[in-house]
Amino acid sequence: MLSQLSVKNLAVVEYLDLEFAPGMSSVTGETGAGKSILIQALGFALGSRGDSSVVRHGKNRAEVSVVFDVYGTQKVQSYLQEQGLDDGGECVLRRVIGRDGRSKAYVNGSSVSLSTIRGLGDLLIDMHGQNEHQLLLRSVQQLDLLDSYAKLENLTDELNFIVSQHKALVEKIEYLTANNNVVMQQQELLIHQLEELSNADIKQEELDTIESDYKVNANAKSLIEKVANILNQLESDTGANSQLIAMSTEISHAMDIDPKLSEAMELLSGAQLQSQECVYTLTSYLNSLSVDEQATTELEERLSELYELARKHGCRIVELLETKKSINTKLAVINKADGSLKELLDQQTKYESEYHLLAAKITNSRTSSAIKFSDLVTKAMQTLGMPGSEFKVSLVNKAPGVHLNGLESIEFLVKTNTGQELNSLSKVASGGELSRVSLAISVVTANSEYAPTLVFDEVDVGISGATAEVVGRKLKELSKHYQVICITHLAQVASFGHQHLRVTKVQKDKGAITTVEQLSNDDRVLEVARIIGGIKITNKARRAAEEMIKKSA
Repeated sequence: MLSQLSVKNLAVVEYLDLEFAPGMSSVTGETGAGKSILIQALGFALGSRGDSSVVRHGKNRAEVSVVFDVYGTQKVQSYLQEQGLDDGGECVLRRVIGRDGRSKAYVNGSSVSLSTIRGLGDLLIDMHGQNEHQLLLRSVQQLDLLDSYAKLENLTDELNFIVSQHKALVEKIEYLTANNNVVMQQQELLIHQLEELSNADIKQEELDTIESDYKVNANAKSLIEKVANILNQLESDTGANSQLIAMSTEISHAMDIDPKLSEAMELLSGAQLQSQECVYTLTSYLNSLSVDEQATTELEERLSELYELARKHGCRIVELLETKKSINTKLAVINKADGSLKELLDQQTKYESEYHLLAAKITNSRTSSAIKFSDLVTKAMQTLGMPGSEFKVSLVNKAPGVHLNGLESIEFLVKTNTGQELNSLSKVASGGELSRVSLAISVVTANSEYAPTLVFDEVDVGISGATAEVVGRKLKELSKHYQVICITHLAQVASFGHQHLRVTKVQKDKGAITTVEQLSNDDRVLEVARIIGGIKITNKARRAAEEMIKKSA
């Protein structure tokens, strides 16, 4: 549910920080006070379009943030998790727009696209009225509502899983069929490549060392000369090793005079030992070398062969065995696909049979539920001050085939007066009538899964008296299942709210400012009395307001 709305410098609002309560919240105010600013602010936070004109005059940017308690709202939490935006049981949406028209959107502190915040908004709030958030006008939402009313969610999920499996299978069959010649050519190429690699008799140990082995063999003569020269310099009578021995002897004699030279003696002795070890190592290395032109030629030819194979496969020579393994895998896939085409066609037939059996079951349930649903909504509409109105769920058969959500699409049809023809809900002209139709549907589907917060904007346009009281009672009944926010100009409706918010506009030097305040019990009586009696609140109006609020409790 919506728990908090904060607005800064949006249109006529300079600053607003408002907390919402569970149940039903009534929003009232004088004509022109700016009640629609709540709708505008919520819509902006939920991703509706905005330009620099919404920024309050003289300010650099406008900002709206809304906080929702989404604990236990599975659809919302799943959406947040899919987007990597989940943050426990709270969801914070924030939208900023600058004087330059650039806007930014955030969810739980992370920057997101408008499409992401709109998708989230559809799960959080459903707005009923003259605005772009009328989910009931969308065919997908209409189908969801009917299926939810008919308790078909599990069956449609099962059906759509079959549809997804069938689609993947058909794509695979089409690929194998349409690309059969290409696949065969690819298979022949892979077989040739595999034979070529197999004939090369490649071992990983050889791949790891052949380049360094060739380099050593090709430069053996030079290496022998260099190492022999170093050994000569180390081992000759005047070489480094002899000099280190002589120096060690000399410093040993000097130590007899001054023991402080012991450290220098240790260093020289260490150097002489290192020199001797170097002689042993170089001698061993020199003995391992030989100039073998035949071996060098063979290594060069083998290296050329491996380089050529690596070039063909676009890899390094150390990766040739991995390439061979990859070719084997590709061949296995092709061989399996080629052998299983008939099996795939049999599986396709099986999926289609399962689909049509399940889809027929869903169609039967939708058909019977649509009649009951239509009758209940029609009665609710007539109760809400629309005599002669009628509502009907129309089921339209889709083209033959396997389709998401079953064999039919649906459309909500409505007529608002006697003598009219049933027409699409999206073509209802009156915003007030559309709001009441939405309210009627919402009441009927109150036990269905719906957006947790419902906003009704001027749902009571064109009604009064007893009908207005019925509308208020229906809204309060709906608030047992959802959080309901109702912008109204009728005392009969406003009196049913668990929370009462009043919108006021004041003139200041820098222009008009709209504010919203939560009313205490006494102030609420005065506000309802103002709606009943006008600017001058009489004792009679006050008593009538008290009685109305008491009766609505």
